[in-house]
Amino acid sequence: MSEVYVIGHRNPDTDAICSAIGYAEFKRRTGLPEAVAARCGDTNDRIDFVLNTFGAAAPLFVSDVSPKVKDVMRTNVMSVTPDTTVAEAMSMMDERNIRVLPVLRTDGVCEGLLSLFKISRFFFPAARRLTDSRRLLTSLDGLARTLGGKLLHGSGPDEEEELTLVVGAMSVESFGVRTGRLQSEKLAVVVGDRWDVQNLAIREKVRVVIVTGGLEMEPRTLESAIDNNVAVILSPHDTATTANLSRAAMSVKHVLHEHFLTFQPEENLGSVRALASGSNFHAFPVVDADGKTVGIFSKSDLLKEVDRKLILVDHNELSQAVRGADKVEILEIIDHHRIGSLTTSQPILFRNEPVGSTSTIVADSFIRYGIEMPKNIAGLLLAGLVSDTLNLTSPTTTARDAEILGKLEQVSGVNATTFTEKLFASGSLLISRPPEQAITSDCKEYEESARKFSIAQIEEIGFDQFWKRKEDLLLALENYRNGRGYFFSALLVTDVVLQVSLLLLVGDETLGRLIDYPIQEEGIFELQGVVSRKKQLLPYLTHCLRQIPG
Repeated sequence: MSEVYVIGHRNPDTDAICSAIGYAEFKRRTGLPEAVAARCGDTNDRIDFVLNTFGAAAPLFVSDVSPKVKDVMRTNVMSVTPDTTVAEAMSMMDERNIRVLPVLRTDGVCEGLLSLFKISRFFFPAARRLTDSRRLLTSLDGLARTLGGKLLHGSGPDEEEELTLVVGAMSVESFGVRTGRLQSEKLAVVVGDRWDVQNLAIREKVRVVIVTGGLEMEPRTLESAIDNNVAVILSPHDTATTANLSRAAMSVKHVLHEHFLTFQPEENLGSVRALASGSNFHAFPVVDADGKTVGIFSKSDLLKEVDRKLILVDHNELSQAVRGADKVEILEIIDHHRIGSLTTSQPILFRNEPVGSTSTIVADSFIRYGIEMPKNIAGLLLAGLVSDTLNLTSPTTTARDAEILGKLEQVSGVNATTFTEKLFASGSLLISRPPEQAITSDCKEYEESARKFSIAQIEEIGFDQFWKRKEDLLLALENYRNGRGYFFSALLVTDVVLQVSLLLLVGDETLGRLIDYPIQEEGIFELQGVVSRKKQLLPYLTHCLRQIPG
């Protein structure tokens, strides 16, 4: 099934979530019904407030879009039980054109694999193992069932036992000599309407006499068999066919591969491919955490194309994208940030505009193409727009943002100013999240001058909560930087009312000395008038980076 995920960046903000929902709706209304809004990070209190306000569900959570084993496995697993006869299994394999069958217990756990290769070795043994061709390991019921015959008499019909196959196609004298050298109680004698051989076998008290050709046993002979506790099976086939089929009455548990490879549904297909391709097996059970078989795939399934595509919104750099984005096709990019180093294998629609929010671009798409915009979608896009532009007060704001916001107010029936006040009062990340989560809830990775770094932003009303938690935030930021090996990590805490920010900076000391904003405390700077990570802080920090040698 084709999948198209409309998805924002890791650690999504309100604009990323709202633009994903809005653009997925736009694509569905313009001929792409499989478009689904997705996210690769958690929501926060403000995002939840927006979703609840406009009655929208959170986008589908997708942590990794890399092709997985579950994408190519077959869930309708054709299998047999350990007690299935080889004949029954071969019939199933022939009907379904299957070379390998998993042998499953009643609880779904795989005991082994049954392959045509191993079955062929059983039916055509090497010269040194020709005695194996006379060995039967089965029950009377299993034997009768395999032959499509009728068990007229026999004790312990369900008990599996080891028998030696003897064909009575010789004189009664020769037959007597031959059976005299064998354990009569373990013999399975295949014979036609040779009453003399039948009676000799019964007198010798063999385990079972199999009468071939669809013939009946004479009543007196059958009575003698019952008296001597000799089992009798009537086979509808000729002697040669009966002898061959008798060997296939063995349960598959005796001819399976007990050592085999299994994989789990969430395993990355790229890492599995080499191991599976180099294996002698042609099929591989897929098991869950409890060992239960939930699927199977073959080597040929590894060649399948996984039909999963992405539309990226509110970002265009792989370092910010969902894991595995480089392993699937990217159809479109809708963004308003700087253009990074992302490359694609073929031309795509890349709409990148210098406006204040991606929600502005998505709303413009509805308007430009004359597509009806649902009221709740208009509300979501309004929320994304005012969140990213601080209700048109951010330096990233353009005339186009203001124009679009006016139209969104009309369609949604929501006053932007009133809504913005409620939005920023809906929850403080510094209160609702531990420091380790607060510093990454809206965090992006960048690379400049061969140095990787991160910048996160938190928008608050006032700095009271920040000053109470500054030490914990600095420690969490330093641990985050060390864990990823960044040149530096920054956190911009913005007062959306006063239009001022505090910058926390950890990492290279040279960079800290280049910051020419007033320092409040060690590692904390005050940035008057700086409220935009994209348009103000990022260009400033990259300018400072270029001044550092090496």
